[in-house]
Amino acid sequence: MELSSKKKLHALSLAEKIRVLELLDESKMSQSEVARRFQVSQPQISRICKNKEKLLADWCSGTANRERKRKRESKYSGIDEALLCWYHIARAKSWDVTGPMLLHKAKELADIMGQDFVPSIGWLVRWKRRNNVGFGARHVLAPSFPPEPPPPGLTSQAQLPLSLKDFSPEDVFGCAELPLLYRAVPGSLGACDQVQVLLCANSRGTEKRRVLLGGLQAAPRCFFGVRSETLPASYHPDLGIPWSEWLAQFDRDMGEQGRQVALLLAARVVEELAGLPGLYHVRLLPLATSSTTPPLPSSVVRAFKAHYRHRLLGKLAAIQSERDGTSLAEARAGITMLDALHVAAAAWAKVPPQLIFSSFIQEGLAPGKTPPSSDKASEMPPVPSGLSLEEFSHFVDLEGEEPGPGVCKEETGTEDKEGDGEGAFKPLPTRADALRALGTLRRWFECNSTSPELFEKFYNCEEEVERLCCL
Repeated sequence: MELSSKKKLHALSLAEKIRVLELLDESKMSQSEVARRFQVSQPQISRICKNKEKLLADWCSGTANRERKRKRESKYSGIDEALLCWYHIARAKSWDVTGPMLLHKAKELADIMGQDFVPSIGWLVRWKRRNNVGFGARHVLAPSFPPEPPPPGLTSQAQLPLSLKDFSPEDVFGCAELPLLYRAVPGSLGACDQVQVLLCANSRGTEKRRVLLGGLQAAPRCFFGVRSETLPASYHPDLGIPWSEWLAQFDRDMGEQGRQVALLLAARVVEELAGLPGLYHVRLLPLATSSTTPPLPSSVVRAFKAHYRHRLLGKLAAIQSERDGTSLAEARAGITMLDALHVAAAAWAKVPPQLIFSSFIQEGLAPGKTPPSSDKASEMPPVPSGLSLEEFSHFVDLEGEEPGPGVCKEETGTEDKEGDGEGAFKPLPTRADALRALGTLRRWFECNSTSPELFEKFYNCEEEVERLCCL
């Protein structure tokens, strides 16, 4: 009697595995039903589900061969990833990349990493197959998808590398660095201090990276006793953006999520970062040198500044109400760098995702049609009382003005009294102080006809403070 032969394994390609995941997500089909449809075993479908995040990351990266059935890892994975990173930078710069160039670069990277490795033609063929790399004619930077016709008066369009089309909108990020006069007052620059702000968000507006503020003070007095990891934004003691540190953290975060993302940057910044090693999950994509479109839409940047200025005026008004007879210029001295950090984080949180999404599309930085705006008024803060629309608009764009000589006071390493609004260190608040402040705040709410919705928010804050006090 002849024994039954073993069933032959039917391996699915990457594209078929993604289709399996779609069927399981979109329909009510069981794993067994999907297995029968694809003529594979149910345990194979189960393994696909377990590896869902990794498979989706490969699919969205644009570098994986979508027809491959098995992913065989290279023995020299570090060299493999480093060469792929260099290849994407070279293609973004429109270089003609050839096989000999890749072999030479692979050997160079192996020497830098201290590995005894001599790349061969066979290794290069397998590397190209693993990473879905193909050679062809040199590509000129051009939009990867046609943006919507711009409104009248808008003529500039971003010139994007062809590789941008390999990413989903959720994985395309843009970032911008901008100067900010963090305690300016309307009508006058005053003795205002400047910080450098870095904003970053994806084109859908669903992810906003932590705000980074750079200032001249090495150790602002107001940061005494503060745990930096608990703050909603980061501070860097230099007006220059620490690109290498920031990108390294961004790359680690994306690696933990199993993602490959694109980061739009100005061409000059990418040129400065060309030799930056170790970026495996973030691909830097420069805008064309001739493009005037910023890598983060200007309307998004302006919305952030408008929310910042609106919140700043609220804090200045609060200082004035606390100190009778205080002018705006005098109240400005009470705004610390720590205040600016919190206000910046709050302002960035208030920029609506809908505005970010539509702005990316309108400026040609993301594919698709501009979604209908629900309410234009909700995208910008209301004009503060006491200012006209024109005056507030001028206040938002204050950084565009050229300050007169001696007008803008730079921060120094040793703060004076005006520099932080504090003559000496204040004692750190105790648990008793925190609980007492909660009681005072609740009493003030009770006496001022506060809405029930605000009480709900207060209860959440009260619960969290009480929890921390019990630790």
